[in-house]
Amino acid sequence: MKRFAFPLAILFLVLGYWNAPIVTAEPYLLTVQQLKTGLDKVSQPSQKGFILIDVRSPDEHTSGFIPGTDFNIDFREMQGRHRELNANLDQHIVVYCQSGHRGNIAAETLIGLGYQHVYNVEGSMNAWTEAGYPIEHPK
Repeated sequence: MKRFAFPLAILFLVLGYWNAPIVTAEPYLLTVQQLKTGLDKVSQPSQKGFILIDVRSPDEHTSGFIPGTDFNIDFREMQGRHRELNANLDQHIVVYCQSGHRGNIAAETLIGLGYQHVYNVEGSMNAWTEAGYPIEHPK
């Protein structure tokens, strides 16, 4: 019986290892109310403590964006342009799009690149405008 104990222990370790769940990071969800509160807490947008990115197309961005937006980087370009953020991997980054779907893709891309605190705005611009919050237009 003892001669089977060691191989059996190895088998359980291997099976346990292969069946172990894979832990992956997911973006945090942020409501438009939480975002608005964060933006309203400071007198200057540069003091807000996070980077706000509109991940819609440039044409969509020109139709109006959330005040305090720091960057407009199309979600499809995030992997190639994320260095433009000049962000450390532990900085807080908030992304939004029109409905939340493209924001989620952009957020997952940033997490895959190693950023640790990435938030997607739930409902994004649709929820922002529905809440009656102001939008800005390029100058």
